[in-house]
Amino acid sequence: MGIIEIEGMEFYAYHGHFAAEQVVGNRFIVDLRLVTECSGAAKNDDLGDALDYQIAYQIVKEEMEIKSHLLENVAGRILDRFGKEFTSIENIRIKISKLNPPMGGQIEKVSVTLER
Repeated sequence: MGIIEIEGMEFYAYHGHFAAEQVVGNRFIVDLRLVTECSGAAKNDDLGDALDYQIAYQIVKEEMEIKSHLLENVAGRILDRFGKEFTSIENIRIKISKLNPPMGGQIEKVSVTLER
């Protein structure tokens, strides 16, 4: 087993409870942690034996482009997609952070983390 982490993926997206968030948008940072079988790739040096990072990034990007009211919904959709696309994943954790959330004060970010 191995752990693959794709960290600091940055997106501009339109997630949020307030109508203005769905129009104006905001910056989001996504961190992904995948526990998967890596022994074939480690031995054979062949992408066919590995979890393709580009496909993983594309899944996150596509789901981030779909507006949602809640970060929990976005994270859940991403987990569902990974479950369908990659049967080799034993565990997945995703953290989505909204930068400068509109909460009436100076807040760096708010984050939601889901794991399966």
